[in-house]
Amino acid sequence: MSNLHFVFAASGNALLDTLNRVLGVVVGFLVTFIVIFWISLIIWTFRDIRSRTQDLLSQVLATLLVAVFFVGGLFIYMILRPRQTLAEIYERQLEEESLLAEMTERSTCNNCHARVESDFQICPSCGQKIKAACPKCERLLELRWKFCPYCATNLTPGPMQSIPGMPVMQGMPPMSGQLGQRY
Repeated sequence: MSNLHFVFAASGNALLDTLNRVLGVVVGFLVTFIVIFWISLIIWTFRDIRSRTQDLLSQVLATLLVAVFFVGGLFIYMILRPRQTLAEIYERQLEEESLLAEMTERSTCNNCHARVESDFQICPSCGQKIKAACPKCERLLELRWKFCPYCATNLTPGPMQSIPGMPVMQGMPPMSGQLGQRY
């Protein structure tokens, strides 16, 4: 019986030694994987926060959060991080500026809102008068203007009024008629 006990004891020790070696290798791989995963999360967080803000303090704090608290720190970072990257913010600003430039560049008729060019005198869609020609220099003027900014002609009918800051010209006949008529 002692031989049998010795065989079982020897085979049990060999089995335990084999299990210890296998378990040591598995634990080594698991620890290596966890360390590599932890370092990868730190690098990813640093790259991600750099793409979202230029504030150095925020970058350092976010990276330290993940470095110290591991996966829990990553969840906290994901909740607190800025929603948009700097590239997305820049792209949105470009779109807004482009739309604003397009809106200010485009003129429309006050009556029918059809698109009109800057050198149109009337709207081609509804016939609404948009601009009038100066009777003296013939440049197109806004209808609400009282003086031509190009030649300083008084555009209001009636007695001659002086332009603020300019001397009154003697001997000029008063203008009569509508804005678009010539004399």
